[in-house]
Amino acid sequence: MAGRVVPAISLKDYESRREEITKQLVEAAETAGFLTLIDHGITIEEIEAQFALSKAYFDLPKEIKDKVPHNLTTNNGYEYYVRKHFPFLAVLLCPIKGPSTGSIDQKESFWLQRNSEWPSDEDVPTFRAKTLNFIGKCEDISNKVLTCLSIALGFEEDYFCKAMDTHQPDNLSQMRLLHYPASEGAQGTWRAGVHTDIGCLTLLFQRDGEDGLEICPGRESHSSFAVGDTFFPLPAETGPIVVNIGDMLMAWSDDRLKANFHRVRAKESGHSPDRYSIAYFNTGRKDVIMQGPLKKYPAITCNEYFLHHTKIQFGHNAKKKQEAAAAEKPSVVAATA
Repeated sequence: MAGRVVPAISLKDYESRREEITKQLVEAAETAGFLTLIDHGITIEEIEAQFALSKAYFDLPKEIKDKVPHNLTTNNGYEYYVRKHFPFLAVLLCPIKGPSTGSIDQKESFWLQRNSEWPSDEDVPTFRAKTLNFIGKCEDISNKVLTCLSIALGFEEDYFCKAMDTHQPDNLSQMRLLHYPASEGAQGTWRAGVHTDIGCLTLLFQRDGEDGLEICPGRESHSSFAVGDTFFPLPAETGPIVVNIGDMLMAWSDDRLKANFHRVRAKESGHSPDRYSIAYFNTGRKDVIMQGPLKKYPAITCNEYFLHHTKIQFGHNAKKKQEAAAAEKPSVVAATA
């Protein structure tokens, strides 16, 4: 079933095939909101090496990982089993039997950016240098996809690349390393509750045999919570990159490109192995003004949009995050991308 919902799109010969690739990307983004990229230029060996670094980090004692704790202002740092969703979303999002989305997600993660605080080389040798190199590869792939989507929406071809330029001081794009610990007899409990991604475009790396990701196509607007209860499994595979549209890009495209709900669940019975994943979130820079070509929604800064939707989806921390953001000195307003 999932194979009919989520297409695999090759980036081979990108420059000569850009028109064809754009058509395929847009078709996937307008329907499933999910796709997988192949022939993207990152080798399986490079992906496995990054997962090895991630595992080396998560294998550290918690007191070592806590040297870089999660920061509510920047959203960077180490998180451990943090509650992610309001209980009321369980009814709005997905009327299925089982634990509510208000339960604590069974995972730990590390959020980071180019200029954020990093684990020391003493704790995880070569972690920063090699991860920065991997981030650079994610940025290159993201820019190819974003260029295609900019053209499809009628913007200048570098429009979204400029809007998500990670070398600008107001950038919000992040990488997140995730670890879902093994469990016995979890019977379909949440490893990550039902949610959409808040940003623009997510690149997700998975590993063979570490399944659990499920998607639910069918959302009509970026503010809609009514999605039904039909989820499709997306098997984990080392190599292909799972790409999905986020809320911000759905709004920015006047709801043309779909940010659909997804979740990670433990197996219905028996042993659920450790699951590692790596997500790269492309998010519009704080001071960039976002508005779709049809102007369906009022113009708003990406930071304002991000804070508002953080409150909806991560309500337990929203007040603290807003207070922390308000305490920051106002930044220089950047030119609209």
